[in-house]
Amino acid sequence: MLKDLFSKLNKKVNETDRNDGTFEKNESIMTKCPSCKKILYSKDLYKRLNVCANCSHHLPISAQDRLEALMDEGEVDLLFQDITSANPLNFPNYEAKISKDKEKTGLNEAVLCADGNIEGERAVVAVMDARFRMGSMGSAVGEILARAFGYATEHGLPVIIFTASGGARMQEGIISLMQMAKVSVAIERHNNAGLLYISYMTNPTTGGVSASFASVGDINLAEKGALIGFAGRRVIQETIKEKLPDDFQTAEFLLKHGQLDEVLDRRDMKDYLGRILKLHSGV
Repeated sequence: MLKDLFSKLNKKVNETDRNDGTFEKNESIMTKCPSCKKILYSKDLYKRLNVCANCSHHLPISAQDRLEALMDEGEVDLLFQDITSANPLNFPNYEAKISKDKEKTGLNEAVLCADGNIEGERAVVAVMDARFRMGSMGSAVGEILARAFGYATEHGLPVIIFTASGGARMQEGIISLMQMAKVSVAIERHNNAGLLYISYMTNPTTGGVSASFASVGDINLAEKGALIGFAGRRVIQETIKEKLPDDFQTAEFLLKHGQLDEVLDRRDMKDYLGRILKLHSGV
């Protein structure tokens, strides 16, 4: 009887051993930290914004939960919710995969965009979600981000983007790669208007996203332990014929080499971003 009881309990432990940013909705009682392997109460973990109480490992968090934790209570306007992917290259099963991700995440695309306040300061915030096609950037993601910068430019607002992406979306080929330039042009127009852009990189930020809008913020931030890079570690090692440091392509490595302004604990993001926005607004 006791054996059966423990067997049932073990089935309720959510083993998040993958560190690629993907995860399912957590309905289990317990969650195992993929870093220290400690078993945590899922409710307590949720209250800590999915940061392990034992080792401070940052587990994935949904775009909706991040926005809820970041934005002030009150009016938050979700933007460009009607934009979603088509299938411009007639890639097999692409529509079915998009439909499945919509159902799984409650999102229409891999980025959620909102206009609201952070510590009393108004900003446009875009949050990428790795559950949706690994946060990949297709034509719809590019359009949402370009419109977000256009909207912010029109209303004189700063922009904050939380990146979580495997890069350009392979099912859309060259069209997805074009989004790198498209979003970068929108950022330049926003910059020419004298407005602030903060890039906040989370795990993972790779490929075409890391090589475009994720790396050109006025202020570049990252979450603790985030994987950030363009090509994969193995590809780079085989190309340069050298062994790479153990912490290569981590947020901490990039900070040490001058590619980031700060690495933050997720629980500090609201206070830190609020202070930056207040400094920029002159309050």
